[in-house]
Amino acid sequence: MFGWPLTEAFEPTQWLDEGDVVTFGNQSLNVVHTPGHTPGHVCLFNEEAQLAFVGDVLFNGSIGRTDFPQGDHATLINSIKTKLWPLGNDVKFVPGHGPESTFGRERVSNPFVADEMPLY
Repeated sequence: MFGWPLTEAFEPTQWLDEGDVVTFGNQSLNVVHTPGHTPGHVCLFNEEAQLAFVGDVLFNGSIGRTDFPQGDHATLINSIKTKLWPLGNDVKFVPGHGPESTFGRERVSNPFVADEMPLY
C-alpha cells in the first residue's frame, strides 16, 4: 500500500526491562517500564539531557490509547503518575507523534493526568 518492501516477522534477541540502560555512542538511555498503552511499553530517559522518549504513553494534552489487546486505562494513568512524574517537572518529552512538552506542563494542564501538586 505504501510501497515498502515486505519484511519477515522476527523475535527480538533481547527484551528491555525496567532499569536496563541502552547505550549508543556516548549516549545512555535508562529504560522505564510504562505499561498501559500496551503491556510491555517502555520509555527511554536520558538523565543528563533531561529528555524522555515516551512513545504513545503521553502526548501534549492527551494520553495514549488503551484499546489495544491488554491495554488498560488505569494502568496507563498509574504508569504516567508513578514512573514519569518522578523523573522531574523540567524533563522534556518527545511523544510518538505530535509536539513535545514537559512533564511539569502536563501535570498542570493535561486533562487526563493533571494533578494538584504545585510546581516547585
